[in-house]
Amino acid sequence: MSLQIQSNYNQELNKWDLKLEGEIDLFTASKLKAKIEEAYEINQSNIELDLTDLNYIDSTGLGVMIGAYGKMKENNKSIILLNPKDNIKKLLSITNLDKVLCP
Repeated sequence: MSLQIQSNYNQELNKWDLKLEGEIDLFTASKLKAKIEEAYEINQSNIELDLTDLNYIDSTGLGVMIGAYGKMKENNKSIILLNPKDNIKKLLSITNLDKVLCP
């Protein structure tokens, strides 16, 4: 399966909304990384990733999110994951990333 990303900059709240659909794995993680970097270069704002329609993420995808988190934290910005499905919640919990990336 592929990864679809819809991005929207919310000027009122000064944040990026990225809606992810599909799967993030070895083959699609670079697409997510490029989209996050592109958004951040356009406007250095907080980023919210809506995972409502994300069905799967592997360690490569988690690595992209951790890397983005580190870069953004250096600039006093945040990346937040919203609405993860149960299987993704479980992975985030096992890795303790839920404490860092989920509100």
